Amino acid sequence: MKQVSIRPVWTIQDADGRTLPARLIELLVQVHDQGSLLLAAKQLGLSYRHAWDLVRQGEEQFGAQLLNMERGKGSTLTPLGARIVWAEHRILARLKPVLDTLASELEGELRGALREAPAALRLHASHGFAIERLIERLSADGVQVAFSYASSSAALAALREGDCDAAGLHVPIGPMQSTILAHYGGWLEGLDLTLVDIATRRQGLMVRSGNPKEIFALGDLARPGVRFINRQQGSGTRLLLEGLLRAQDIAPARIAGFEQGEYTHAAVAAYVASGMADVGFGLETPARHFKLDFVPIASERYFLLCRDDVMDTPPMRHVLRALLEPAFRDTLAALPGYDPATAGRVSKLDQAFTGSPPDGPTPAVPPR
Repeated sequence: MKQVSIRPVWTIQDADGRTLPARLIELLVQVHDQGSLLLAAKQLGLSYRHAWDLVRQGEEQFGAQLLNMERGKGSTLTPLGARIVWAEHRILARLKPVLDTLASELEGELRGALREAPAALRLHASHGFAIERLIERLSADGVQVAFSYASSSAALAALREGDCDAAGLHVPIGPMQSTILAHYGGWLEGLDLTLVDIATRRQGLMVRSGNPKEIFALGDLARPGVRFINRQQGSGTRLLLEGLLRAQDIAPARIAGFEQGEYTHAAVAAYVASGMADVGFGLETPARHFKLDFVPIASERYFLLCRDDVMDTPPMRHVLRALLEPAFRDTLAALPGYDPATAGRVSKLDQAFTGSPPDGPTPAVPPR
């Protein structure tokens, strides 16, 4: 099986066609992370002299400093250098799920050209960090998965139309659950489906370190001077937020920036961390990654909704075994805001949201 990997590469070009020196952007990212040009160079396998030459070439091209350097105090980015680094973070955060999806599609085309067997499992999913880890685990185990990251609605539409075997989506725990299920009801009607829990996760407010604007509740989003960054129209997270605002009688029109949307949780976090907004709404994992503070607002179940006829196939049985494995559960538990206590729990869709609570028992998977 051939694996395709795609990573965005960008640069800045002058009118005469001259571009920034190769590797300068990743060098600046490492300086930000390591706090030292010397350590950044080592991290990238560059000599200190080469690294310093890259910085000087970039500063000459911009006509401005990229680094502040003090003997014995390491290196810090100037405002210009910091802008370049945060542009890199935002580009990667916004594009990674899209490029991962494209890579999976290209793998499928290569399998066809090489007359290899098609993927054993077709998965469309709302992007999240637990599903990302699960796909990585399946790939490492040799299970061929054709996946596409999309909104929850798009994933359910693909499931209904037979374009995938399982859809990954999230539904809030608590009063909002019935509202979200009603929204998705049209795609579920008449299908024989089984739900496989992966984890519960926390959604909330991502704010800059120290919470300088003192944003502690949804009502604070409507205060004057608070800049917000949202998720895109059609995303499950935006649907959740809109429902929570309605429940508190908070008009979205009062929130500055409400109509501006990013396509991933990580992109929202990077947007806030770069100083372009004061607050965003999304998952705790990327908030912690970008050293933001996090105010929990809601908990959700993230799960796979699977066609009944794939539940006893080898790839789905492999999925269930992985979800029940203690080591993989530890991997999920290491994600800030995620709780894998229910990972691998199987229930019929018509029983999944009634009766026993989400922290009920997890059935064992018989070996095969």
